[in-house]
Formats: sequence, C-alpha cells, structure tokens
Amino acid sequence: MFTGIVSDVGEVIAVEPRAEGLRRLKIACSYPRETIAIGASIACSGVCLTVVETAAAGNRTSFSVDAAAETLQLTTVANWIKGERLNLERALKVGDELGGHIVAGHADGISELISREDLPDMARLTLRAPLPLMRFVAQKGSVALDGVSLTVNDVTTDTFSVLIIPHTLSVTTLGAVKPGGKLNLEIDLMARYAARLMETH
Repeated sequence: MFTGIVSDVGEVIAVEPRAEGLRRLKIACSYPRETIAIGASIACSGVCLTVVETAAAGNRTSFSVDAAAETLQLTTVANWIKGERLNLERALKVGDELGGHIVAGHADGISELISREDLPDMARLTLRAPLPLMRFVAQKGSVALDGVSLTVNDVTTDTFSVLIIPHTLSVTTLGAVKPGGKLNLEIDLMARYAARLMETH
C-alpha cells in the first residue's frame, strides 16, 4: 500500500524485452541501495512493481523491475523509454504518516491531459478518463495520477480536473506534463468498494 506522496523522481536508464511478454526496466533513484530489499514493492508513476535486482548507478542507486503483459497493456509502462522520469514511492510502513490517501499502486487505466491552465499559485489540469472509470470519480474525492494523490475539483461526463500546488509541481513529474500527455489513473479504493456494495444490494 502507498499514500500517493512522491518521495523521489527516478529515471529509466535501461529497458530490456524479456520472454513471455515481460519487460525489465532499470530505474535510477536516490534511495540508498542498502534500504531496497529484493522483493520490495515500489510504486513507479503509480504502478506497483517488485524489485528483482539492485545496483550502483554512478552516484545513484538503480533497481530493476519486471513489467508483465497486463501491466504493459493497462498502463503507460509500455511507453517508457530510456530517460523517462518517474514518480517513486516506497511502500507504506506501519506508523508512517498518511499524508495523501490509501493507494494500491494498481492503475485502473490511462487518462489523457486535455488542457492545462497555469495560474499564479497553482495549475489546473483537466483530464479525460475512460468512461467506465468516471463513475468512481467524484468532486472532492481522491484520485492518483502517475502515483500522486490529488483531490478532484470538477467532474463532467468524461472529464475531471485537479488543482496542483507549486510544491507538487516541483517535486513530481506533473510539472512537465503537457496536453496530450498520458497519466496512469487509479481511482479511490473507497469509491470502488462503495460502488460494489450498491451493486449487490
């Protein structure tokens, strides 16, 4: 589990196709190597991936993860190339501060940025999401975009907007996203469960 609070911005430094539709990604980060265990979960731009290898990467650390066919189909991982910048978050530990909202790291689909308005003290991003997911997106509810916990501002039939403060823009990859950009979208777990309960009653 995660909270949607990004703790580092990593960089893809190698992409290697593997058998059976797998793809191995090597990601450089600032986390100390000794703190990354093999088998640990790290959310990479909102996608929970399992560490299979660590190494030194100059003055940084690298960790390698394998992305399976389903992950490549449902998320932006399939489009990641060398040099791609990724929002990183380590798995939540008992006792950690829950600064965002509960995030599973299981992206539900891909949203597209259709407009960006840079205001004096924040940016307004308006995104289009797959229609089946929009019923889970509510005004003042929570979403995770590329692993960043955000509060929904406005909602239409197939779009929603979020307001992002300068700090978040500066410490995540959202500061560089432009219209047409694709972002991994994870809907709020509570919204998913609430909808399921309504369906069964």
